[in-house]
Amino acid sequence: MLKIGVLGAGHLGKIHIRCIRQIGDYELVGFYDPDPQTVEKVEKEFGLTSFNSIAALVDAVEVVDIVTPTIAHFACASEALLKKKHVFIEKPIVATPDEARELIRLATDAGVKVQVGHVERFNPAFLAARESLHQPMFIETHRLAQFNPRGTDVPVVLDLMVHDIDILLSAVDSEITGISASGVAVVSETPDITNARIEFANGCVANLTASRISMKNMRKTRFFQKDAYISVDFLEKTTEIVRMSAVDEEPSNPMAMVIDLGNGKGMREISFERPAVLPSNAIQAELESFYHAIVNNKSPMVTIEDGYKVLLVAHQILEKLNQAANKISI
Repeated sequence: MLKIGVLGAGHLGKIHIRCIRQIGDYELVGFYDPDPQTVEKVEKEFGLTSFNSIAALVDAVEVVDIVTPTIAHFACASEALLKKKHVFIEKPIVATPDEARELIRLATDAGVKVQVGHVERFNPAFLAARESLHQPMFIETHRLAQFNPRGTDVPVVLDLMVHDIDILLSAVDSEITGISASGVAVVSETPDITNARIEFANGCVANLTASRISMKNMRKTRFFQKDAYISVDFLEKTTEIVRMSAVDEEPSNPMAMVIDLGNGKGMREISFERPAVLPSNAIQAELESFYHAIVNNKSPMVTIEDGYKVLLVAHQILEKLNQAANKISI
């Protein structure tokens, strides 16, 4: 068993605590949170030991699970890495690309594992679709949320869109050649709704929309590739695949959907698939995955480098938003 401790016991931190308790391979040693009221509630709810400092918790464990506000990620992770502890760190990895580069250096020097909590990689709907993704050329995402004051300390790009940036970078094996973005700050000081267009060297284009002021929640991504359309609903956990395959003659099944491309280009049969989506807890799955990466000395599914690349793209989008805002104010 690996001894693990949780830094940050707020809303998400408590979810992590519950998930860790379901994983028999971890020994949950305790937690640290700077808020006395939170400490009292968590101690009472979970009967879990609280530590009086970050350093004390780090010294007592082999794995540190960082679920603090983003602004504290770098300080917490640095302390853990300097003491050669394995680190699981929630998204976004840190506040700035410079901090991320420094964490990469510290992790390399320490020779330990770091995994970033881009949880949608473990969403069962995406896992069901993953093997069908082959060089998508147009990707459209909508991640819409009803307003919640929690999370408005950072732009919606860092709060919500980072999930889709990570999925995008994991699905497209090509360099980014262009980014454009627009957004509006409606209820907070930073954009609450943002649209970004990302272009890749292989011709793929992605259109990402994120909002935290919507009337309803939505987390959908659509992938378009040669002869296939793949829809993933991360919220409802469903996947649909529409395929087109060449046929030489009318199929024997009268219910089959066939289209004639005309001009001697042949016929295509359209088929619909709904892959089985196995129920799972994505947060628990990512924490279990990290355990296996450590004990088997393998690369985590979402590496520290992955987290850095996502953050870099997110900040490039934020830069485009700032440029657009400056033009308006002139």
